[in-house]
Amino acid sequence: MPATQSTPQPNTNGHAQPFLTDVKELRERARAHLEKGAVTATYGSDVRKTIELLQSVLATEIVCVLRYTMNAVAASGISSEGVKKEFAEHAQEEAQHMQMIAERINQLGGRPNFNPEGLVGRAASQYADAGTLVDMIKENLVAERIAVDHYRELIRYFGSNDPSTRIMLEEILKKEEEHANDMHDLLVAHEGQPMLKS
Repeated sequence: MPATQSTPQPNTNGHAQPFLTDVKELRERARAHLEKGAVTATYGSDVRKTIELLQSVLATEIVCVLRYTMNAVAASGISSEGVKKEFAEHAQEEAQHMQMIAERINQLGGRPNFNPEGLVGRAASQYADAGTLVDMIKENLVAERIAVDHYRELIRYFGSNDPSTRIMLEEILKKEEEHANDMHDLLVAHEGQPMLKS
């Protein structure tokens, strides 16, 4: 069956343009610039800016892995066992996010920055060395709230220009919202008062 071009459709400016590129042109474009891997001419964002933003997200996730891991080890007290387990689970999930982001940076032709030097400066969240169990929960809740806002802003930024990155971030955001809710519930349980108004 011969490759055909679809009927021109008006774009946002009212000018007619083809909805789909001719298959022959797609094939030719695919053979050009093989060194760019998955980044093709139709990529809608600035690749360098995307990588730069994702490096910050990667640093944030690394800091979260380290903080939750430290809390899982250091938490103590009569009611700490359940909280330690929650911290450890969150550390594992943040490590999965870290891996996803690193792989996306790699797909875009970047090199994921795992260098510990300057890590905190690259991250959106902070590494807080809290002393008590309640302080650990509070600091993790603060970090999750930062992550939730950061991911929401990035999702809006990427929009339809980079759906793969946006969908990945939406998946991570859902988990970060769960983490924030978990930390809130733990805080309520350990402080004995509801933090959210009905």
